[in-house]
Amino acid sequence: MSDYRATGEQPVTTELPTPRRALTIGAHPDDAEFGAGGTLAKWAGNGCEVTMLVVTDGSKGTWDPDLDPRDLVAVRHREQRAAADILGASDVVHLDFRDGELEYSMALREELAGWIRRTRPDVVFSHDPWRRYMLHPDHRATGWGAIDGVVAARDHLFFANQLTDGLTHHRPDWILLWAADEPDHHEDISQTVEAKIGALLCHSSQGTTTMDGAQQDETAREQFAAKIRERAAAAGAASGLDLAESFKRIQP
Repeated sequence: MSDYRATGEQPVTTELPTPRRALTIGAHPDDAEFGAGGTLAKWAGNGCEVTMLVVTDGSKGTWDPDLDPRDLVAVRHREQRAAADILGASDVVHLDFRDGELEYSMALREELAGWIRRTRPDVVFSHDPWRRYMLHPDHRATGWGAIDGVVAARDHLFFANQLTDGLTHHRPDWILLWAADEPDHHEDISQTVEAKIGALLCHSSQGTTTMDGAQQDETAREQFAAKIRERAAAAGAASGLDLAESFKRIQP
């Protein structure tokens, strides 16, 4: 295993030791499952305490004009809890910012720094905000908020009001960014890809929008599952693994 350095060409690495605690920071319900579901299931199975934080309420995640956004929020909360249970996550946190309208702000940075200090993860997962041509504004804002939240959480003079509330500063060992522009780290998910697929299929409200109609019937579900396995095989090919998830690995 090679160490990350901030400059120069980075080696491809695999298999971090299972951390004691991990925190995912995703813009929407299902983002962490797509990006890191297999790794989360693997680590949770090895005793890692996983917290899944979802920044927005998911209220725009439908193409059905007759579905009330308030009803969709409740559905997506339930789906996220079910998916977390399959992955073995210990806790789910919903910040419920309005879906599709998330803006990067100092308030978002402070909120995420507070949750990093509260959950004290060894590894933080999130979106890669440097990814070229990332269309979804919530993904970009969440990625920047997570990166800047880690920087703020590690130093006691950032948001010092949080420290008077009983929190202390905290520095994670690693940040792993999914859907990375330049991935340089891979985690083997050969034993947990089915848990990843099962967690994703919990998000049945997203079947039409993000999962190729997987909610319709068994054939559609298997086609979606095959696509996830194919993506994992492609990620693994870059590092000699059968099935993998790929990340940008940063030491904060």
